[in-house]
Amino acid sequence: MQKTLDFTSAHIPSLIRKLAVPASVGFVFNTLFNVVDTYYGGLISTSALAAMSLTFPAFFIILSMGMGMATGTTALISQALGAGRQTEAHKYGCQAISFSIINSVLLTVLGMMMAPFLFTILGATSDYLNIAVKYMDIILSGTIFFLLNSILNALLVSRGDTKTYRNFLIFGFVLNVILDPWFIFGGFGLPALGFRGIGLSTVLIQIIGTIYLATMARNDGIFKETIFRDFLPDKKYYLALFGQGFPASLNMLTVAIGIFVITYFASRFGKEAVAAYGIATRIEQIALLPTIGLSIAALTLAGQNMGANRPDRILMSWKLNIRYGLMVIIVGVVGVALFASNLMAAFSKDTQVIEIGTEYLHVAVLFFFSYIFLNISVSTLQGMKKPFYAIFVGAYRQFLIPLPLFYLFAVYLGWGTKGIWWGIFFANWSAAIFTYYYTKRQIHKHLDKS
Repeated sequence: MQKTLDFTSAHIPSLIRKLAVPASVGFVFNTLFNVVDTYYGGLISTSALAAMSLTFPAFFIILSMGMGMATGTTALISQALGAGRQTEAHKYGCQAISFSIINSVLLTVLGMMMAPFLFTILGATSDYLNIAVKYMDIILSGTIFFLLNSILNALLVSRGDTKTYRNFLIFGFVLNVILDPWFIFGGFGLPALGFRGIGLSTVLIQIIGTIYLATMARNDGIFKETIFRDFLPDKKYYLALFGQGFPASLNMLTVAIGIFVITYFASRFGKEAVAAYGIATRIEQIALLPTIGLSIAALTLAGQNMGANRPDRILMSWKLNIRYGLMVIIVGVVGVALFASNLMAAFSKDTQVIEIGTEYLHVAVLFFFSYIFLNISVSTLQGMKKPFYAIFVGAYRQFLIPLPLFYLFAVYLGWGTKGIWWGIFFANWSAAIFTYYYTKRQIHKHLDKS
């Protein structure tokens, strides 16, 4: 059983390191997992790459529900633990699991009904549409495992364990390197599955992850003395989970809508632009990995110290996480700025795809820093039980501002794909500046009361 960290009195820089480093390392391999999929999709065809980019907004809706509910679960359990309410923390964990199972069924059904319509809106036709739908159906079959893994990780993270999920992500990456080419090209008695093999590999690894994470959670004593009745829907806990988790899910959903909007405008310039955006965002994710680990640290520390009524420690955690994030992201900015074209060429030999993707990355490095302010501040607010701001800022920067900016720059002024990228730049930085000062004000309100 893992020793529980003392989040309400221990040295904050040490706590951030213990939380953020394993999480960041894990998400390096999670991103590399997606990079492997992108690489093998590129070996199949540009259409396959474009289809993967096309399906990502729909796939991200599934991820948004899982990550949103996980964020809410982490915040609620962290606050309960910080206040010493162990029984309440245990109950939240059990209820979150049954809640995620119900959500997964609804998402699977809705996804299979809506996916063809969404892909058609994005310009997919004939074989292009057929590839995208078949891939999406496979991914949707694993919805329950995506959501359960997010919740099981939330149970572990709220207690300071970011290493278990890291281990799963590393193992998942290694397994994906083996399974992707095997499933795609066949061998050892398995027929060649082509593009479908990428989706099947992903779902199988998620199933293995659910078994592993559940086993580790049980070994850590999280399910000690748990009975079946603890998982049965309880209105009180479901409402609390919904109230804290649904706004976080809506925030993530705005990201999915934002990706949909970007993909829609990119599709005006051909499937090469869609493929380029898909590859470039994978590269961008690697550079932005520090924001994930530090955001997890900010969420857990804010939740535990909010429960313990220590706003002074919330302020210190928020400032330190931002400072560390700005220092580390410099490496990503320099690396992507210098090697954008080479990085794109590693995934596609299509010169148009490489050119458009490089164009995006050269603009993207100018707003990388904005993600530090945004992600860490929003996570801190969620830990303080202020989840609704995330919806506002998400809607603002993902589609309320980008829609008119994309049309103005890309269509009306005729900037083409560059107009989309500069629209993202202005949306992100304006949201980041406002969010920074809003978070500072909210923390100081609690300081004045204490």
